[in-house]
Amino acid sequence: MAGGWGCPHEINDHCLKINNLPCDPGMKGCELYGRYRFADESKNTRYWEKKGRADMPKAAPDQPAKDGQPD
Repeated sequence: MAGGWGCPHEINDHCLKINNLPCDPGMKGCELYGRYRFADESKNTRYWEKKGRADMPKAAPDQPAKDGQPD
């Protein structure tokens, strides 16, 4: 059993989404850009930026005083 993925924007090895440039999965503007990791680390910069933001702790919202009055 084999698997595969076909891009709906690729026609005759060119990307219709990115100015008809030769298809290069993961290039900037590609559907896959920043969503997945590639063996070519030069295509992973956006992925790591997004991952870094997701790993940052979220700031806790300000909590009102127990009696409902501000401190």
